[in-house]
This record gives sequence, C-alpha cells and structure tokens, in this order.
Amino acid sequence: MADKNSIANLGNNDVFKNSVKSLYGIAKFDYEVDRYRKIYELHSSKYAEGGVFYSSPGRIEVCGNHTDHNNGKVLCAAITVDTIACVTPLAERKIIVDSVGYPTVEINIDDLTPNSAEFGTSEALVRGVCAYYVDNGFNIGGFAATTTSDVFKGAGVSSSACFEVLVCEILNVMFNDGKIDKVTKAKASHHAESVFFGKPCGLMDQSAIALGGVSYIDFKSTSNPKIQTIDWKFDDLAIVLTNTGGDHCDLTSQYADIRVEMEGVAKQFKARKLRKVKESDFYAALDTLQTKVSGRAILRAMHFFDENKRVEVGARAVKSGKEKKFCEVINASGLSSYTMLQNCYPLGDLDQRIPLGINLSKKIDGVKAVRVHGGGFAGTIIAYVDTKSVDGYVKQMKNIFGDKNVFAIGVRNDGACKVEM
Repeated sequence: MADKNSIANLGNNDVFKNSVKSLYGIAKFDYEVDRYRKIYELHSSKYAEGGVFYSSPGRIEVCGNHTDHNNGKVLCAAITVDTIACVTPLAERKIIVDSVGYPTVEINIDDLTPNSAEFGTSEALVRGVCAYYVDNGFNIGGFAATTTSDVFKGAGVSSSACFEVLVCEILNVMFNDGKIDKVTKAKASHHAESVFFGKPCGLMDQSAIALGGVSYIDFKSTSNPKIQTIDWKFDDLAIVLTNTGGDHCDLTSQYADIRVEMEGVAKQFKARKLRKVKESDFYAALDTLQTKVSGRAILRAMHFFDENKRVEVGARAVKSGKEKKFCEVINASGLSSYTMLQNCYPLGDLDQRIPLGINLSKKIDGVKAVRVHGGGFAGTIIAYVDTKSVDGYVKQMKNIFGDKNVFAIGVRNDGACKVEM
C-alpha cells in the first residue's frame, strides 16, 4: 500500500520503475510519477491516508474489421494509455468513485437491480459488475476510488470498457484474493455494459483490456468465444492513432447496413450469420446470389470471409514475431475495408477524411502499415510506424489533423491489474 512517504520517494522506487516500463513502455517515467502523485494527493485529501493503485488500459482493434457481429474472428490489443485509480476500503456497503473531471459516482452495493433510469451512466457500470460477481458466487465490498485517465476520447479505444474492467480488478484483488480469471472479468464487464448500461455490445473491448497483449478472439460461440492471448514482440513498431475528423451524426444507419447486408447474404443460405455459411458455397452461388442481394452486400460478404483468414495469419505473425508478414496482413485488411467493406467514408461525403489520412500516411517515411480503425465512415485510422520515424510521422499528421488528434501509443502486455510499487 502506498503512503505519504512512499509517494514522496516514488521517483526513486525501482519496483515502480519496472511497473512503468511494463505498463507504459514509451511513456516518460517522470510523467507517470507526477500522475500517480497527483491522484494519490487527491484521494488522501478526501479519504484515509494511504491507498492501493490499479491500472486499466484502453484497447485498439488490430485486425478483424466488422467481423464480430457475424460471429467472426478479431485481433485486438491493450495499449499504453490507461485509467488509474487510488483505492481504499470502506466499512460501509457502498462504492464511491471520484473521477477527475466527472461527477462523483456512488452506489449502494446491496441494491444490484438493473435500472433503466441509470442507462448510460457510470453508476450502471459499477452496479452491473457487482451484480455479475454476486450472481456468480464472487465477493464484493465497499471501497472509495479516485481515478484519472489518459484514455483519449473519440479514437475508438473503449474508455467505458476500461472503466468496467478497472472496477472488476479492484473487486477481484480486494475481496477475492485475485483469483478471478481474466475472461470472467471480461464477461462481468460485458454484462454491466449490455444489461445495466443499456448498450448491446460484443466481448471484444472488455477481453482486450482484461487480458492484455494481443487477443485473438473467435466469436463462433458468442456466449463462450475462443480467446487466446499473444505477447506483442514488435519493439521496432510504434502505433499511431489519428482522429481524422468527420461527423458521426446520422451515420447509425450506415453502420447498421454492414451487418444487415452481411446477414442478408447469410439468409440466402438459410443461416442467420455469415459464419454459418461455407465460403465455397457462397462463391458457387454467386450467379444466382447477385439477383437477390446487392453487389455491395456481396462485396461485404467477400470482405468477411477474407478478413477471418487474415486474422488467423495475423495472429500467427504476432506469435512468431514476423513483423513483415504482420504489416502485410494489416495493409491487406485496410485495402479490403476501403474497397469491399466500404466503410472509409459516408455516402455522398466529399471531405473523405479517413481516405485523406490513409493516403497521406502511405507517403510518409517509416509507415509500414495503415488502415481504418474500428467502425469507420468518420474518425480514426491506425498506422504502424518504424520507431525511428515515429516523431516525424506524428509531426506531419498533427500539421494536418491537429495536435489533439494524433496519439503515439504502444501495445501493453499487461491487462487491468494492481500496480506494484
């Protein structure tokens, strides 16, 4: 447990130095020392002196663009930005979370019933995690947490899942002796978001954050997906997210059309999801299929089948440390999203910020792979850049897209965890 003296000497703490290296990699040590000190001071000014630190990372989609909703395969990864919490136990049966810049969250942990009035709130997420734990035979208890986050908004790195898994890990360590496995924590977080928060979602975000490293997830069974964790070995690859801009308003129907059209193709084979359709049967039926569904639906189905295979190749490349093969997979995924999935700009959009970001990136030295990140149509691209060239790339992208929209990160092999000090 941290105390006033240990926090004052944090800059000379070798255990904390190793924690920073493991959790943040490219981040500056002095930045993290200052960050942890500030949150400790905020916490101890309101609650008891002392506290235990926890960290929960953001996540990126590596490969598997728009595959999960049709029971496909994905690669995702935890990254070197996070939410940290300083935590002390409470005798009362309540959980209090003070997050810097947000209203205080407080719930009675003896009331764990879903409440539609709480949909979309942090209270719902805390209550949902607690409910899942109780329903599955785990312990819960009261605590006070003060948190701060550098998980940036608007770039698709899942700040809500980051918060959910943080609560899971605090309860895991404080009241369950750290025995709850990572997949269970992901499922608890998913339950909180889909049932209590009111946002139906897959298990990808929570899994990446709970597991750490690169997560291979096969959603053939959505209730019990196949999940494998792979350590990231590409030390010479920096990762840069750029929020290229564009307006997400009124794009809901275009996001939904991807799923609807893929499922429409599946329906022609009397299946609910494309994963249930054999690729060979799909191609054998193209002559009649083209008279029943749109050409775009066919292209999107082609993307689905190809993308699942790319996920497999990409996972093997990460596992074996084959950087060149990995970058080939990412570039192929990006091209497929651009030309077949067609989610790189909205219909009728003339600004085309995502294509601008992708094609500018390809002209900058050191960029080895680049693709749309996440849902697409507006927003973020992800680039894998030689570490020797990353500063120049970031500078050029900031010149076009703004200082606050370009983020250099790394993959972190630790999921949500207690921070050793």
